[in-house]
Amino acid sequence: MGVQSLVERKIRGESLSASQQISAPAVTAFILCMAAGMAGSMPRNNPVPAIAGAVVGLYLLFAIKVAAQWQKAAVLRFGKYTGLRGPGLFMIIPVVDSVSTYVDQRVRVTDVKAESALTRDTVPVNVDAIVFWLVWDVQKTILEVSDFVQAITLSAQTALRESIGRHDLAQMITERETLGHELQRILDEKTNPWGITVQSVEIRDVHIPTALEDAMSRQAQAERERQARIILGTAETEISAKFAEAAAVYINNPVALHLRAMNMLYEAIKEKGSMVIVPSSAVETMGLGGLLGTTSLASRPQ
Repeated sequence: MGVQSLVERKIRGESLSASQQISAPAVTAFILCMAAGMAGSMPRNNPVPAIAGAVVGLYLLFAIKVAAQWQKAAVLRFGKYTGLRGPGLFMIIPVVDSVSTYVDQRVRVTDVKAESALTRDTVPVNVDAIVFWLVWDVQKTILEVSDFVQAITLSAQTALRESIGRHDLAQMITERETLGHELQRILDEKTNPWGITVQSVEIRDVHIPTALEDAMSRQAQAERERQARIILGTAETEISAKFAEAAAVYINNPVALHLRAMNMLYEAIKEKGSMVIVPSSAVETMGLGGLLGTTSLASRPQ
């Protein structure tokens, strides 16, 4: 494939293999060699320097490669693995050597979804999770797996569905962190032989059917009402127990009972404009005649 064809494919946005990618230093070296060859052939009108410059320029154009700081690539010589290259500038032998896809060693994020998966209590749920992973051994990743990105995605989806089937709906909603740790362990055991480690798995959301949400809401409301009734009944029981204790004290002490009655009557009539009707028998029993007269005289305007 010619240089012009590669440049045209690059302009059109078509993907190139690692061996076909042209770096900026390679282009610069190609231009310098072509210019030197043309300059050497012009005074004597000799095409040899121009041809030599073109050959050296083409060699450097395909020999010079550049890998970013976070990238590494495997070099194959006649199809046999020879080693890793990068990051930075490196050279290969065109035609003899080929470069694999550049592998990004930064932490990557993969979005994983499990739709209509059944929990252990046969509830269909849609679970959305994210997987944080990175390549720690580029050699294993390139030589052991054809498409490691797709392998991670499909493995995560399968593990997520299996984990959903082993948990109840309540566990999935309340124990997301535990579910994430379990998925991380399962995926890490599977991907370590590929030179990939899964750092963490986070459950972002758990969607349940709308009808089930309504039923769970009604169940929660009923449970809260039941708890409120239990609390109210417990309070009534405690109050009645206190009343029974007070009655046991008053039954053996009539004076205390009279004082309590007088205090209750005082609390009722101390506010201005209030009127309390008391049976005459109660007045005679508690000796309240004198107290009521004194209160009336005190409240009469001077």
